[in-house]
Amino acid sequence: MLSVAALDVFYGDAQALDGVSLDVEQGAIVAIVGANGAGKTSLIRTIAGMLRPSRGAIRYRGRDIAGWPSHRVCDLGIGQVAEGRQVFPTLTVAENLDMGAMLARARSRRERNRERVFALFPKLQERLRQPAGTLSGGEQQMLAIARCLMGEPELVMFDEPSLGLAPTVVQDVLKAIRDLNREGLTCVLVEQNVAVSLKLASSAYVLENGRVTLSGSSEALLADDRVRQAYLGM
Repeated sequence: MLSVAALDVFYGDAQALDGVSLDVEQGAIVAIVGANGAGKTSLIRTIAGMLRPSRGAIRYRGRDIAGWPSHRVCDLGIGQVAEGRQVFPTLTVAENLDMGAMLARARSRRERNRERVFALFPKLQERLRQPAGTLSGGEQQMLAIARCLMGEPELVMFDEPSLGLAPTVVQDVLKAIRDLNREGLTCVLVEQNVAVSLKLASSAYVLENGRVTLSGSSEALLADDRVRQAYLGM
């Protein structure tokens, strides 16, 4: 469904991604793990069209979309739940959801998609008229995911969805991702919590200093001594 090949990305003279390649099969959850500064968010932002690669290809359903503007990438069916949630704080929950439904691909099915996100996150329906900035951190993360789903994506990239959340809320958010995947949504999961993400995903890539250093099934990586020592403290 998504294939990234030999991707190079720079911030000025500083190289953020160095020859990164990965594949995402339709219907999978693929984890991208690594420490802070490894290049995880740069990879997500490049796929989403927010950064332009200096080299490499990004193929979505066979089309090379490297360098496409973000609005065209979204309208193809690639969604992003950004790190730090980034809801519109002064807009209500309802208005945030309406913003997500503005894509051409999703406008005609706005009401159906609202019902879908309310079934997934009932708390949002209770807070429809509440400004998003007054929600708890967990509720804002739910809103960020729901707003993305209003655009009818076929693949969603989740960037650090558990960051800053209480453990019980983390479980709710991860359960929602698992449920969406079971409904057929393809997911790319970027997480610092390596153990959690590897248990949720079917396959994974380890990024270090902008390069893929390990890849394979999540089960194999969980058992790999290098991963256990570097990220799991074992």
